[in-house]
Amino acid sequence: MARIVMKFGGTSVADIGRIRNVARHVKREVDAGNEVAVVVSAMAGFTNQLVSWTREAAAMHDAREYDSVVAAGEQITSGLLAIVLQDMGVSARSWLGWQIPIHTDSAHGAARIRDIPSEILVDRFRQGQVAVIAGFQGIAPDNRIATLGRGGSDTSAVAVAAAISADRCDIYTDVDGVYTTDPRIVPEARRLNRVAFEEMLEMASLGAKVLQVRSVELAMVHGVRVFVRSSFDDPDASQAGAGGLPTGTLICDEDEIVEKQIVTGIAFSKDEAKITLRRVADKPGVAASVFVPLAEANINVDMIVQNVSADGGHTDMTFTVPRADFDRAVEVIRTASDEIGYEEVTGSADVVKVSVIGIGMRSHAGVAAQCFQALAEKGINIQAITTSEIKISILIDAAYTELAVRTLHSLYGLNNH
Repeated sequence: MARIVMKFGGTSVADIGRIRNVARHVKREVDAGNEVAVVVSAMAGFTNQLVSWTREAAAMHDAREYDSVVAAGEQITSGLLAIVLQDMGVSARSWLGWQIPIHTDSAHGAARIRDIPSEILVDRFRQGQVAVIAGFQGIAPDNRIATLGRGGSDTSAVAVAAAISADRCDIYTDVDGVYTTDPRIVPEARRLNRVAFEEMLEMASLGAKVLQVRSVELAMVHGVRVFVRSSFDDPDASQAGAGGLPTGTLICDEDEIVEKQIVTGIAFSKDEAKITLRRVADKPGVAASVFVPLAEANINVDMIVQNVSADGGHTDMTFTVPRADFDRAVEVIRTASDEIGYEEVTGSADVVKVSVIGIGMRSHAGVAAQCFQALAEKGINIQAITTSEIKISILIDAAYTELAVRTLHSLYGLNNH
């Protein structure tokens, strides 16, 4: 017998038919003798509708009332799933965030989970009951509903799994696992059986949409094994797969991965914009004069490249920001022009960041050199580079995205043969 948290996203619970399918997945685990908690999202598109109504009601609205409105989607789904499970003969009860309770901080709309008492849920498990939990929400110190922001239901599921010491947290999505890259760009991409927490964290932060960054961070901190699988697989089909697990991808500690590949996957992010400052005075404090105003404007800076000019007195500085913040970032730089002292500011939103990720890179030399040489042979110019122990990220012209991803995917032997 195992203790499992099962999480189902919006597309998995989009209508009553799909909710019945989800219930069959849950019943399968119950029939196998497992203790089960289920975390659900709102039906696909419903949260967007609630947000739209809130904004239509008033452009400037109280964040606490916003949370009260948008949390309704998960409340409806959890109740419906509990009803369907009961109709199937499964003992189940729906739980809202405040009923467990899931304690959060006071940042309404983007709250962080502080604590989840496990006593109530564990007691219900002993009674043979399935807990159907509304994701994305908790209770703030002001005793009001608080929502967790983007990816909140994934975060709820991992946090519940950590609180109840679950053996596994199964994240059901519309794909059957984590792939070496986007199969829509590289048809030869293959599903990974296991991915280390660190690798998944890099993939999630660099554009892979299977899991949200916050949920991966939480899983890594608490050592929660996360299993990504498809809700559209037949619930009654054989669940036997590699290592005793069903079809999907296990996100786990590096120690659980016996054969560590040099490169695990290729990620890319189109949410990038490049800004370049020409002939900035090369003196102490100049970097602070650029990046402090951006930080104060809550604009995240990613890749940074600085070159000293030939005359030794000036430098060119290039950095990237989220594409949505491009215009605002340029305005912030122009406002601070007197303090910075640059000659010209230029930029482009027509760029993409491509990243090579793999825990095996720690112990293998030459991975970056191979990357640069392969791209050069394809005529792809690299505009900026950043590296870490397990990642190489390059900034290139967006027009070369597919060529670069396919080239690197093949280079590191990731194609499915």
